Parts: sequence; C-alpha cells; structure tokens
Amino acid sequence: MMEARDILIRPLVTERSTALMEEGKYVFEVAKAANKIQIADAVAEIFKVKVLSVNTANVTGKVKRVGRNIGRRRSYKKAIVTLAPGETIQFFEG
Repeated sequence: MMEARDILIRPLVTERSTALMEEGKYVFEVAKAANKIQIADAVAEIFKVKVLSVNTANVTGKVKRVGRNIGRRRSYKKAIVTLAPGETIQFFEG
C-alpha cells in the first residue's frame, strides 16, 4: 500500500484551479496507481480536513517539437478534491 506522501505528488496551480479554490475544490497531481479512496484518505491525513468527494482525470502529455525533434510531455493523473464547507487547506493561503 502507498503512503499518503507518495499518493499526492504536487498541487496544480493554474488559473482554473485557483478559481476552484473559492468553491472549496483543490487540484493535485497524484500517483497514476492511486484510486479515489486512497486520494481522499491521503488529503485528509496530510492536511487534517474532511473530504466530500474526489474527481480524477488522466491527462495525456502533449506532443511538442523543437526544430525537427519531436517529443512528448509526460502524462499524469490529476485529482480535484472537494472539501466540506468551511474547510480550507492552509498550504495554498500564502
């Protein structure tokens, strides 16, 4: 079984994810093998918050080229974690 710190790789901070924070939703890059229950448990354990739901998406890496060389960005799994009303993750607050 994976440890909580192995499941959550990093928070994803984008314009859209910042807007979701106002609704109590936080976006993380997570381990590809992690399921929704493991992600919810990891967020609850690390940040000491109550998780209502978890939505996941597998993001396919884009094909990019530099000159004549073609490569691909890495693929990853992201999770949108909805917290109970009144709960916040202080990590993002400044």
